[in-house]
Amino acid sequence: MNQTKGEQFAGVTVALVTPFRNGDIDFAALRQLVDWHVEQGTDCLSPVGTTGESPTLDHEEHERVIAAVIEQARGRIKVVPGTGSNSTREAIRLTRFAQRAGADGALLVGPYYNKPTQEGYFRHFAAVAGACDLPIVLYNIPGRTASNILPETIARLAEIPNIVAIKEATGSLDQASHIASLCNLTLLSGDDSLTLPLLSIGGRGVVSVVGNLIPRDLQALVSAFDAGKPTEALRWHRRLFPLCRDMLSVATNPIPVKTALKLLGRGNGELRLPLCPLDAAGEARIAQTLRAYGLLS
Repeated sequence: MNQTKGEQFAGVTVALVTPFRNGDIDFAALRQLVDWHVEQGTDCLSPVGTTGESPTLDHEEHERVIAAVIEQARGRIKVVPGTGSNSTREAIRLTRFAQRAGADGALLVGPYYNKPTQEGYFRHFAAVAGACDLPIVLYNIPGRTASNILPETIARLAEIPNIVAIKEATGSLDQASHIASLCNLTLLSGDDSLTLPLLSIGGRGVVSVVGNLIPRDLQALVSAFDAGKPTEALRWHRRLFPLCRDMLSVATNPIPVKTALKLLGRGNGELRLPLCPLDAAGEARIAQTLRAYGLLS
């Protein structure tokens, strides 16, 4: 097997939230988030993905968020925006925009709702890759898209030079192991709680929701594993696990993480319909999780 592609995306990529105020994107708050992650030493930001509520952003807003994050990053941190769509033409348009704006790569989710065949998946991603020179990170999350990109299809896609990595969010270590055995893509966890298990089978990092809160702690886990310190990595995994679990289990992402940011004084928690705020019991559970971690007094 050839040397692993996409090593530039190893480490901690944070799936960035999109702050809103009175229904509109709060670009001042968005820029502050970028600066905060630069200060924290986060490796990479991925705006306008699931966590960034991309399904409720119109096309102009999607582009404006990409441009604002790249402009604020000023090369201090890598930016890999979500440019996927269930329309191949739209995915090509967004990915080309990201390239013109100066992105370091593009994260492309599998087409959702229309449930393509495996050949359809291959042709979709091949068309996007062929339409730009940007490094592409595949994103497989059947729980959102209602269809799974099989390891054999991912291995075919790995032969395309600018498809370099995959965000693996099936929740199946068997599937992740199968992918790692078939191709040389950089394997990134799409589930915070599975970061260490994925590292143990050849993964190189995580695209993280919880990284919106504690990117340094996630980096400590990944760095410990990379340094050959499995006991230390396991200690971080066990400490992080309840926080990772509750950010995804209390309600649909990004409702819990936006609630957490509000409780920590780092946002107002505003969401766009059809997502809506937690009830009092749900917010109390998030507060309890933050207190248990030591983030909230």
